[in-house]
Amino acid sequence: MSGHHHHHHHVDPSAGDARMFWAIAVNLGLTVAQVIGGIFAGSLALIADALHNFSDAISLVIAFAARKIARRPADATMTFGYGRAEMVAALINYTTLIVIGLYLAYEAVMRFFDPQPVDGWLIVIIAGVALVVDAATAMLTYAMSKSSANIRAAFLHNLADAMGSVAVIVAGTLILLYDWRLIDPAVTLLIAGYILWQSLAEIGGVIRVLMLGSPPEIDTQAVIGELRQVDGVHDVHHVHLWQMQEHQPALDCHLIIREGQWARADAVKARCRAMLSDAFGIDHSTLELECARHACPDPQTIGHTEPAAPTG
Repeated sequence: MSGHHHHHHHVDPSAGDARMFWAIAVNLGLTVAQVIGGIFAGSLALIADALHNFSDAISLVIAFAARKIARRPADATMTFGYGRAEMVAALINYTTLIVIGLYLAYEAVMRFFDPQPVDGWLIVIIAGVALVVDAATAMLTYAMSKSSANIRAAFLHNLADAMGSVAVIVAGTLILLYDWRLIDPAVTLLIAGYILWQSLAEIGGVIRVLMLGSPPEIDTQAVIGELRQVDGVHDVHHVHLWQMQEHQPALDCHLIIREGQWARADAVKARCRAMLSDAFGIDHSTLELECARHACPDPQTIGHTEPAAPTG
């Protein structure tokens, strides 16, 4: 992404709720069907897939709940609002995906040493049903996944599942045709690898928001440079740039007003605010004004060290 910023047009947030609800309902239905099928076929693979689908449904429930919580207005307890609930949910979902990926890889490796008999037909039929459900769920959440890390985590759960179902169908067919028992663990390893690759790629951005990191698409030094260019600004320090939520950058800093310009301080501040919004899409800024003569002694440009406590 370039340094240039784009505004996000907010669609009606509850429009996605019905989709999420159906995605959850369909996944829970599939879980039940797979467990029953797995018991009747004596197939561990189907029961394992059922558990994966159940984790899908749970990931959607978490994402759904987080969306609801995120809309709550700020209050005395959560003065920044509840928007980060979605990032916490995404963190939980990616973490569980990584655990599932590692577990699947382990199981697959064990199967190479001890191949299991597999009932090909039943696997193909149930995996076919699962594929339809996973594809439907992925379609329900795909559009929403582009603008939300939270929904993207749930969408990836489903995509991994749909790929898994395709792989299981291929494996079941090869077992029916050639009795290749090792295709089952081989396919499982591929699925596990994909899940781990995707999750590890996405989890970093989520952690960055929760760690109050600067927005990845905004260059902190560029923001500082532009602030220093504003007419009437002598310097800027104690800069904090972070993301209140996924698409909401915020900044606070100390602005030093040039000598002799203090009477125009409010106008300078307004100009800085306008620049931050236009150039970087930072609409939430807290600017503390200092006159050049009484500015903080040797301040840090970025961040803020507390003065040392006096020793008694």
